Amino acid sequence: MVMIKKGIILFYSFMALAAISKAQDKFYTKTGKVLFFSSTSMENISATNKSAVAVLDTKTGSLQFGVLLKGFEFRKALMQEHFNSDYVESDKFPRSEFKGQIINNNEINYSKEGSYTAKLKGQLSLHGETKDIETTAALEVKEGKLQANSVFTIVLADYKIEIPRDVTNNISKSIKITVDCLLEPLK
Repeated sequence: MVMIKKGIILFYSFMALAAISKAQDKFYTKTGKVLFFSSTSMENISATNKSAVAVLDTKTGSLQFGVLLKGFEFRKALMQEHFNSDYVESDKFPRSEFKGQIINNNEINYSKEGSYTAKLKGQLSLHGETKDIETTAALEVKEGKLQANSVFTIVLADYKIEIPRDVTNNISKSIKITVDCLLEPLK
């Protein structure tokens, strides 16, 4: 009888450990930071969003990332208003999303502390347009969490974002995007 009880306890302990380790396969954040920057000789424009959501499945390398466009904060309220109404039309297109893959996922040991370079490939959706994106991300595994940073550039015309003639010298045709996220194990 004692052996049966030990066997049952061992079985349930194994099942609980398996469930915990499966949850460790996914990392998540809802406080990711996205910064965009436009630089011209006339003016620099930047905005930050601190509520990006990201989910990474470390088993498959699948990565999904989303941000509400109205969440970007600008230094000047008028810039924020123009961004939402005139450029990204956030009432019509409220989100931007990246869905992709870490194509060198097998080179990253998510259970070992250290720094890794992830090669990302996927699709970025913005302003009703979806385009292929390839970039890299710096990943750091530390204390069971994952710090992810990436910088890439998009061309506004690729996403059918038009710049009015009277401000063409104020807004760059390409925008630098910086992503900074601390992902924790999904529980």
